Amino acid sequence: MSNSPQRPLFPPPAQAASLYLGEVMHARMKPVAHRFAYRVFSLLLDPDRLDEAGRLSRFFSIGRFNLVSFRAADHGPRDGSSLADYARALLAEAGVATQGARVLVLAYPRILGYSFNPLTVYFIYGSDDRLLGVLYEVRNTFGEWHTYVAPVEPGQLTEAGLRQERDKLFYVSPFNGLSMRYRFRLKPPGDDLAVRILETDAEGPLLSATFHGDRADVTSQALLKTCLSLPLMTLKVILGIHWEALRLYIKGLRLVPRPAPPKPVSFGERNSDTAAQGGSH
Repeated sequence: MSNSPQRPLFPPPAQAASLYLGEVMHARMKPVAHRFAYRVFSLLLDPDRLDEAGRLSRFFSIGRFNLVSFRAADHGPRDGSSLADYARALLAEAGVATQGARVLVLAYPRILGYSFNPLTVYFIYGSDDRLLGVLYEVRNTFGEWHTYVAPVEPGQLTEAGLRQERDKLFYVSPFNGLSMRYRFRLKPPGDDLAVRILETDAEGPLLSATFHGDRADVTSQALLKTCLSLPLMTLKVILGIHWEALRLYIKGLRLVPRPAPPKPVSFGERNSDTAAQGGSH
């Protein structure tokens, strides 16, 4: 019998940046049925290698205007500091050793200078390419955001993907309250990736949001082709959010009052003591 270590599940792409082109789908089950889907693309970036990523295409830049661009200040602490250091520090606060860990950030880029990210996902890997934890950074249309820190616990990651759960703490949809539970289902990035969030209440599923995308290298040809097929994609994301909200209002849903936002970061059920110490974030 071989004593060699088992190959990690879902090892990450080696590249400094990747494109994932696919489809976003939202389906509401109650109190009225409502579904929509549209094509999008996301960037997966190694924030420790942004200079390298910025050299991959003439149409892609880091921190300055271009057809496609990425700004660290759009994410994390919003101050332009290292997103890799930010992600490693939060996961370390949750009790995970992250020295030397690699971070990959999945987000919509800026298109012609504009971006809106309902969800930014941080994948944190150990030196052996094993997934250590995930940060789910959720943003609403009121300029607020919240990050759910989720270490990978035993049994959560299998060949079927990653399964994690968190209580909903942050107001997102104006039609949904906070007495909800998020069930995250991920296929971590490789040749493809998938993100599914099932929002449930005491009576069962309420809303499902999914993204599945196939990986491509960041090249000038790929970026130009993708942007031509999805013109002004990030502007359409924010317009689409408001359009679908109007359709739901017409169907009879009424607004839920927006509460004061929680602390910017939460650490989950197993790390409540740590979370109480994390108010500086």
